[in-house]
Amino acid sequence: MSALTARGRGRLLITRLTMREKALERRVLRSLEQVEERLKECAREADDPRLADIVGHLIAAGGKRLRPLLTLLGAEFGDPRAAGVIEAAVVSELVHTASLHHDDVMDEGLVRHGVSSVNARWGNTVAVRSGNWLLAKAAQLSAGLTSEATPLQAEASERLVRGQLRELVGPDLPEERLSHYFGVISDKSASLISLSLRLGAVQAGAPAHVGEVLAEYGEHLGVAFQISDDLIDITSPSADLGKEQGKDLAVGVAGLPVLLVLDDVRPENGELRALLSDPGGLRGERHLRALALLQRSDAMDRARTLMDERLARARSALAALPSEPARRALDALCDFVATRTA
Repeated sequence: MSALTARGRGRLLITRLTMREKALERRVLRSLEQVEERLKECAREADDPRLADIVGHLIAAGGKRLRPLLTLLGAEFGDPRAAGVIEAAVVSELVHTASLHHDDVMDEGLVRHGVSSVNARWGNTVAVRSGNWLLAKAAQLSAGLTSEATPLQAEASERLVRGQLRELVGPDLPEERLSHYFGVISDKSASLISLSLRLGAVQAGAPAHVGEVLAEYGEHLGVAFQISDDLIDITSPSADLGKEQGKDLAVGVAGLPVLLVLDDVRPENGELRALLSDPGGLRGERHLRALALLQRSDAMDRARTLMDERLARARSALAALPSEPARRALDALCDFVATRTA
């Protein structure tokens, strides 16, 4: 997947979410262009040219820019043209990009956004340190925003690191696997979605209760989004993913469908449970066999049901917001998450 294709997909997402709200679409697209330029500037601000190349690697690769988009939509509930809204969107993407640096080390990822991952190109130590630099840069930028921005960014970064550590350590007991999973993805994924929305709202001067509603919506949407990622990792080919198909499965990182199979003691799941229980992970034919069995298992439908329940809770939260184009766009985002796994 080329960087152009990745950005093209992001533009299609914006068009889909804004639907017939052309004024909102134009405003968001203009703002995202500014975000893109500012992200590149942030990478160039690294003292060492080699560091600038490393921290700018995934930024240049592109992506949907979902988190900056959410920041901009959150700002729509106040003054979307307020000073610092673009910088708030940049902060949300820097924190997200830092998490990708770290995640690819943990998951042994080789490809991200259709390009070599930072760890594959420069090694694990560099990937961890460059991810730390991105978090520090985000903190530096948030210090120049409204007084509420730094505590929000700090809390989300703490949750992000906590979720990564909890994922590495694993649950205390096998029967706690599902509750552990939801705790991890809440900290690793939902925290960043919630942060993005709240940063936009507070920087735009939206009422406090709006920020709280957006945070609740973001928590549910973030969990649903991660479940959809788990499903897509199993069902979509590598060319569509921009990374290896079944990457998490190959290195023993259990997504929700895997956990549901491990908790299912029915005899018909015996072969799949045995494959998934392999402590050394899965490679070659065993990996392909596990993927094929997973794709046919009812665990996929059960995971989708849990995803849909979270999306329903996200939609319910939106009902407390003013009926504006941005609210309709956030509702359409629930539709996007629900259908991206089809």
